[in-house]
Amino acid sequence: QVQLVESGGEVVQPGGSLRLSCAASGFNLDEYDISWFRQAPGKEREGVSFIRGNTDRKYYGHFVKGRFAISRDNAKNTVVLQMNSLEVEDTAVYYCAARISTYGSAWYLRDTYTYWGQGTQVTVSS
Repeated sequence: QVQLVESGGEVVQPGGSLRLSCAASGFNLDEYDISWFRQAPGKEREGVSFIRGNTDRKYYGHFVKGRFAISRDNAKNTVVLQMNSLEVEDTAVYYCAARISTYGSAWYLRDTYTYWGQGTQVTVSS
């Protein structure tokens, strides 16, 4: 059974850090493009970060501004999103998504992803 499970979301103060994990079962993550998306209340789901299958090329949303880092742990079949210098505006439900590695489709297009996790809540508040 193919499944993605996110973890690591919690309440953190502005300026703090969180490490989100996306664990896959039923397929090998290293052959897939993996993205993190987020959705805040009343807003559309937006792309946060992307790592391409096989090559590990990475992309980030414009709002990241060097604060986040995506990485892949093939031994654990997991993709990690390290988030530093968190801001109140980063509050959202964070989702990971997977698609067969492909070129020609922009990484932030939600409809190009086949598998989605259930999401993990990140709240940045003082």
